[in-house]
Amino acid sequence: MRPTDDLRIIDARPMLPPAILQEEYPVTDTASEIVAKTRESIANALHGKDPRLVVVVGPCSIHDTGAATEYAEKLKPVADRLSDDLIVVMRAYFEKPRTSVGWKGLINDPDLDESFHINKGLRLARKLLSDVNAMGLPTGSEFLDLQLPQHIADLTSWVAIGARTTESQVHRELSSGLSMPVGFKNTTEGNVQRAVEAVISSRQSHWFPSITKQGVSSLFKTSGNADCHIILRGGTQTGPNYERSFVADAIGLLEKNGLPAKVMIDCSHGNSNKDHRNQAKVIQSICEQLQNTDHGILGVMVESHLVEGRQEISSNLTYGQSVTDACIDLTQTIQLLEDLARAKK
Repeated sequence: MRPTDDLRIIDARPMLPPAILQEEYPVTDTASEIVAKTRESIANALHGKDPRLVVVVGPCSIHDTGAATEYAEKLKPVADRLSDDLIVVMRAYFEKPRTSVGWKGLINDPDLDESFHINKGLRLARKLLSDVNAMGLPTGSEFLDLQLPQHIADLTSWVAIGARTTESQVHRELSSGLSMPVGFKNTTEGNVQRAVEAVISSRQSHWFPSITKQGVSSLFKTSGNADCHIILRGGTQTGPNYERSFVADAIGLLEKNGLPAKVMIDCSHGNSNKDHRNQAKVIQSICEQLQNTDHGILGVMVESHLVEGRQEISSNLTYGQSVTDACIDLTQTIQLLEDLARAKK
């Protein structure tokens, strides 16, 4: 008999079950309160019950948990000071979708050397989430792999589904069962309709396969997630789409489909033309739009780190600087957050 299975599998390792990881880094009373309260606040903002602006801010991706912890420590007092006007969520991204090849994030390759110690990455990711939430600062992430949310979702207050996966049926099914608000980005080309369709789909009940907390393959039925929204991030064909006319068009699509008329704006990616310095320009436009009572802006996303810019992965990394997309530094970030808070009053 000729073999027909696993012909291109050259290695296999057991994956750490979510239940074991949760036992190692359990959710504390402080963390559970922060997560539950933040999820509720973001949902209320989406449905018009909380007037504050949601701000998801932090490194493009986490590659050094020490630098990420320092960033969180410096962001926390700013978030507290501006909490009357802003719901600040630290961006804690552990998975990076790649157009072709490249580093796939802390969970996939925590040592940045293609050794792919995924169990180590899971531990590092969960410990960071535990530490940041223990400070009283909520976290947001992007879910790419369909099994990994079981390891970290209980410490995550908000989730994005990226431009490359917004059209993915399985990610829409996953989102329909997630316990937090979920934002769908427009496609890489700039198609907003696909993000609206993702929100519609995720509000419905679905069945999908995944793993239990014990690591056992299972089938899950979801109730649907009414706390989903769209994210405008610009596109390769449309260009930036953060200005008032684009926001109005997106709101029109949402209203046409009976969805909450609120959008989040990603200040980076297509909206910054991949120049991190342009994020300030996007924020300026958002501040101007916030002067209108019917602005329809739920929140913003900002890529920020301790040190401005980006660097290639090497043996001599600059501490606190991104290894993926370029970021603005924390000093400029604080200024932009203060600008948003003043505009929101």
